[in-house]
Amino acid sequence: MTSRCESNRRALRTTMEKAVPGLDGVLSIHLGRRSRKIKQRGTLRAKSRTELHKKIDAISACMDGRAHTLMVEGGQQYGNLRMDVFRITSERISGAGVVADYEIVYKQLRA
Repeated sequence: MTSRCESNRRALRTTMEKAVPGLDGVLSIHLGRRSRKIKQRGTLRAKSRTELHKKIDAISACMDGRAHTLMVEGGQQYGNLRMDVFRITSERISGAGVVADYEIVYKQLRA
């Protein structure tokens, strides 16, 4: 059996419990801190496809293997994030511009 616990510092810790023949009870092994995945979905808006692709290129540049900080509405911050996936799920003309829906998958390396 494997269990996961989230502490107040948002550091995920994993333990594994094994039953061992001849041992009364279970052996609990602490596996240390683990990373977690964070998904972000949203919409990019621009006046032209050229402007939209400049925004897409700027976001794609963050897929550099380095840790970044994501700031969301309300001032909450998620630190130590590595961007693993950035994909455009749809692109369409809307009103006087172009709209693209996207999804980003981050891995939080440590909290």
